[in-house]
Amino acid sequence: MTGERHGEFVPAPEVDASTRSRVAASILEHGPSTAAELAERLDMTAAGIRRHLDALCEAGLVEPRERRVYGARGRGRPAKVFVLTDAGRGEFPTSYDDVALAALRYLENVAGPDAVEGFAAGRTADLERRYVELSETHRTDPDAPTPTGLLAQALSESGYVASIKPAVAGEQLCQHHCPVAHVAEEFPQLCQAETDAFARLLGRHVQRLATIAHGDGVCTTYVPDPERAVTHGPAPGARSSALDTPSTRTSSTSPAMEARTTR
Repeated sequence: MTGERHGEFVPAPEVDASTRSRVAASILEHGPSTAAELAERLDMTAAGIRRHLDALCEAGLVEPRERRVYGARGRGRPAKVFVLTDAGRGEFPTSYDDVALAALRYLENVAGPDAVEGFAAGRTADLERRYVELSETHRTDPDAPTPTGLLAQALSESGYVASIKPAVAGEQLCQHHCPVAHVAEEFPQLCQAETDAFARLLGRHVQRLATIAHGDGVCTTYVPDPERAVTHGPAPGARSSALDTPSTRTSSTSPAMEARTTR
């Protein structure tokens, strides 16, 4: 579908998106490319290519550079070429999950399950460091977020798109995205190590209620208010058999999660 703007031919948004994908794919396949080279490859006008390149640059997916010249340089400035940024490459399918799974399977086979658990625990170091930094920054702020709110902020900065919402006798920490969901589906030690880190950082018993890795829409962790949890009992929606008392354990998961962890 197309339209007109002051007599100008205007492609519909979906047409633009499709064409920009073709432009980016051509750069991926052929490497740094000039606007003229792209126009010739894609059978487009130079003006049309420039419009799409401007949009891709504005979105941070492509950037212009001077073409490298090997040997003696001729007169004039080198041609400007366009290359994909890291974000632009991220738009294309990758095999990172396959590589991560293969690496963890190898580690488990060679060094045993304890090595996988050690790796999973080590992954939380950056999150814990960021949480401590945020806590120090807000130490004297009377309007500082709750500890759970600070944890949500630290998670969001790590790509987990986290938020909190009130719950009976506490809060729910929600992670709307999980960058390692496909890996954690086979290695739930990643989820358990994360839950254990939450408990350490918040200094209280927490309970994982759901995870994206195991088919839920959101990773949800119940964080009780220590002053109210005893009065109100277990987390809403939690199976009572999965709850351990804070005196015996700092974090817990649902029975299904526990079963997967001890696979």
